[in-house]
Amino acid sequence: MHARAARGRARQGKAKRQASHAPVTTTPPERSRRAPSAASSSPESHSISKRAQTHPASPPPPPFRPAYIATHTLAHREHTSIDDDTMASSLLCLAALAVVSVLVTTTEALPPRATPPPLPVLPIPSAPQLKWQRREVIMFFHFGMNTFTDSEWGTGSEAPSLFRPAALNATQWMDAARAAGASLAILVAKHHDGFCLWPSQYTAHSVRASPWRGGRGDVVREFVDAARARGVDAGLYLSPWDRHDERYGNEVAYNEYYEAQLHELLTGYGSVSEIWFDGAKGKNATNMTYHFQEWFQTVKQLQRSINIFSDDGPDVRWVGDEKGYAGTTCWSTVNRSMITIGEAGIEKYLNEGDPRGRDWVPPECDVSIRPGWFWHKNETAKPLSQLLEIYYNSVGRNCVLLLNAPPNTTGLVQDADIARLREFGAAVSTIFGTDLAAGSEARASSERGAGFAARNVVDGRDDTYWAPAPATAGEDDGYYWIELRRPGARAFNVVRIQEHVALGQRVERHAVYVDGAPVANGTTVGHKRLHRLPSAVVAGTTVRVWIEARRGPPLLSAVGLHYDPFAAADTM
Repeated sequence: MHARAARGRARQGKAKRQASHAPVTTTPPERSRRAPSAASSSPESHSISKRAQTHPASPPPPPFRPAYIATHTLAHREHTSIDDDTMASSLLCLAALAVVSVLVTTTEALPPRATPPPLPVLPIPSAPQLKWQRREVIMFFHFGMNTFTDSEWGTGSEAPSLFRPAALNATQWMDAARAAGASLAILVAKHHDGFCLWPSQYTAHSVRASPWRGGRGDVVREFVDAARARGVDAGLYLSPWDRHDERYGNEVAYNEYYEAQLHELLTGYGSVSEIWFDGAKGKNATNMTYHFQEWFQTVKQLQRSINIFSDDGPDVRWVGDEKGYAGTTCWSTVNRSMITIGEAGIEKYLNEGDPRGRDWVPPECDVSIRPGWFWHKNETAKPLSQLLEIYYNSVGRNCVLLLNAPPNTTGLVQDADIARLREFGAAVSTIFGTDLAAGSEARASSERGAGFAARNVVDGRDDTYWAPAPATAGEDDGYYWIELRRPGARAFNVVRIQEHVALGQRVERHAVYVDGAPVANGTTVGHKRLHRLPSAVVAGTTVRVWIEARRGPPLLSAVGLHYDPFAAADTM
């Protein structure tokens, strides 16, 4: 009761205070409902009123001017009263115009929306795998105890005193690699004979026990230092099969020994770009279970950006032969669960890959410049024509070419071998250094958008590509074409096609027509497909590539045309 009375007194006091602070107005409260006064009917006032009736109001000024203030001031100046509703309507109109103006200005300032890229077709490569693929040519150096015993597979019983290269120069090896166009070089740090080219703490069978450098030498150290000095990345080969170590055959002891050596190589010599796990093992070799999965995880823990090579990767796979040839169909994808490292009978699967594969494991083509992997006095390097054929059938079939050049007993790559490597590198540069498709007008069956135009295939860049428009209902889904109209008719005899494999491998079949006539056809493309035309050179002006890709729309990063002057001496 007392509280209610107190609240009543408070409300009365508040009303009094509001009344005392209310503004004083000079306009009678009922003016709008009263008859006009004498003053309002004067001629001047009547004239103003008449003008207001006969001339409609002017449109409002731009929104950035405080026009309502000027109008209000003018109204007072002319002693004209403005109805409250009219004032509110005017203000609302001005506000609406301001909003529209801002929206129009903002819309005009925004750039057009970019078209997003298509979804990837899984699986796709990792960044280290992409970098590896773009190398295209890398080098192998088989050097060790076999070099001094004139053998390919040592027995493991060789004395370390046999290892005595008089003039070993790893810088010369890197010069040979660069001459061939290689950006990565892999050293055989330990072959099947078990002799280690670094002073391992876990065995006495190493360079430490040899007379070379007074027992203080380290071939691995000299190799990686020379590679970095020449701008070449380093890789290492460590054979699982060890014919020397007494622990071989004891599953736990040998796997611990092997993993300890992995630690030495991957923590003591800086960045390693690739490591090789060879699946080779003699028929009569001691039974041994390798802990590949433990090794692989250890490698990735120690060097996160490294690529691991083995029959089933996980990053790079063996191509299935040692000729340097990939299959005419070659997918970068496989199912690793279907591969057992070192098992016979998987060569065809490795050679061709699997379009339904769930793992991205592209193939590496390993081949030696000589008949053997290690240096032998009575062997010579393959002729240039054979090396170029290997290039077309490896790099030109979606692979990386791993070319071996074995140093001799002095520790140097033979002069004749270096000359052949230099000749090979120069030939590749001669063929592919000039793109005869440059400057062509490109058109296609369709284009996805401004960022995916057909002209991207001739811009010389790896990061741009042509993508067709998404298929709509009723279209012949899965078939596409792209066409180049050349400004001239310079002769060519090599056609290069490349997919943007960062978003997956897609092309299943393709065919090339020049001025309407078929000149080449094939299945997969991948990172690079090269067609060296078997007939005479072609000088047409219109080149069309037909593509079948049902896994997803094809993404082509390049279509190139080249002239191979060496093809005349090597009919294919």
